[in-house]
Amino acid sequence: MGDRVIRFALAAAVTIGLGATLLPSVGSAQSLSDRFKSLFGGGSSDSDKPAAPKQLNDADAELTCPPVQIRAGASTYSVAANGKEAVGNDVKFLASITRTARQCGLNSGQITAKIGIQGRVIAGPSGAPPTVQVPLRVAVVKGGIGERTVMTKAYTTTVQMDESGSVPFSLVAEDVVYPAPTAAENDDYIFYIGFDPQALKPEPKPRAPKKK
Repeated sequence: MGDRVIRFALAAAVTIGLGATLLPSVGSAQSLSDRFKSLFGGGSSDSDKPAAPKQLNDADAELTCPPVQIRAGASTYSVAANGKEAVGNDVKFLASITRTARQCGLNSGQITAKIGIQGRVIAGPSGAPPTVQVPLRVAVVKGGIGERTVMTKAYTTTVQMDESGSVPFSLVAEDVVYPAPTAAENDDYIFYIGFDPQALKPEPKPRAPKKK
């Protein structure tokens, strides 16, 4: 495939049914959409339908940018007061994913993808701290029989809470790189995203080499 580069359109917005309180105000929605447009090179902010992909040449026509899906059980992230369960009045804050986008490029047999995630943090009855760390994970997975994780990486983004108690957040994972699949395997690939509290834990230090 040489050094040809293919660009794909943004994915459709992904929302979860947690009520209208999770949707940003008009002003916030515009600013978040503008941020995604600048990061991903355009696209309508007024439609949830994906833009038409650019025309590809015959050699690359069967390769497409995988869809983005939220992992089951990882669409929300709630934190409780110390020693409490994150239910009812003990919830300090709840984070949710409200929209996703992706863009892919092909170069020398490698796919380089940008995965955009938008969401919202809502203060709970127990009261959110001034600053919230939101842990996320992005994974490239080959589905089908014998599902296989091709690559996975954890990310965190910091959210400054305000008096409104409902603050949007956004993150773009720009370092998602993996070997390009064959045309036959292309449709089996998925970008999985979701909240992952393990992302907040420090990575283990590498072991020192044994002395001879």
